[in-house]
Amino acid sequence: MLDELKLSLVQFDIAWEDMEVNFHKVSEMLENDHFNSGLIILPEMFNSGFTMRPERIASDETNRRVINWMKEMAHKHEATILGSMAYHEEGRYYNRFLAVEPNGHLTSYNKRHLFRMTGEQNVYEKGEDRVIIQVGKWRVALFVCYDLRFPVWSRNLKEYDMAVYVANWPHKRREVWQTLLKARAIENQCYVVGVNRVGKSPSEYYSGQTMLIDYQGAVLNEAADNIEVVVTGMVNLNDLEAFRTTFPAWMDADQFNFLP
Repeated sequence: MLDELKLSLVQFDIAWEDMEVNFHKVSEMLENDHFNSGLIILPEMFNSGFTMRPERIASDETNRRVINWMKEMAHKHEATILGSMAYHEEGRYYNRFLAVEPNGHLTSYNKRHLFRMTGEQNVYEKGEDRVIIQVGKWRVALFVCYDLRFPVWSRNLKEYDMAVYVANWPHKRREVWQTLLKARAIENQCYVVGVNRVGKSPSEYYSGQTMLIDYQGAVLNEAADNIEVVVTGMVNLNDLEAFRTTFPAWMDADQFNFLP
């Protein structure tokens, strides 16, 4: 049914700055996922980990290899595939969220809020525009990690049906991750997906908490901690619209304009 959408959320231990290892791991995990999802979601910087050394792993050639791999996966699994990477463009670097459809069509969003506690703003360029893609009947908003802390950027006046946050969110702030994902779902009356990694980088430990949350803040599906797993779930557009009709809080939301 077009009103229903199956999701596969890939939680895995990202090999540090090793694209080929990460390609191989995700390919194997998807090969063993028989849920036939229409939307596959990978964590933030799934090909490298959250590195502040993009000059080591990001280039025009890397861009092509990552995009071609995503196109191959999208075509093979007949699904739209999402994930972010360190992207090189005209001498600058972006934490770029890519969405690749089965037909190869590519849409991208540059992370707006750069994590200054690691100096991300000194290495990457910030994004300027929100991006909402279409997956069948579904309108899906794309966000990256630290964006989650800023509710104005995520504010939904019935413009989208699902918000996707891909992340490298450390274990020491796991309660914040869980709380904010639920808050974004409740205040925006939409489904929320949070896809996080597990394992270790040179500076952090990650325990996961990948989850699918409904429009009232209820957790529908959640990954166990510290395991590599594909979390599957289904969302229903009719259920969402029925709730928005009976409880139209979005109609009373404050109006505002984004400033540069």
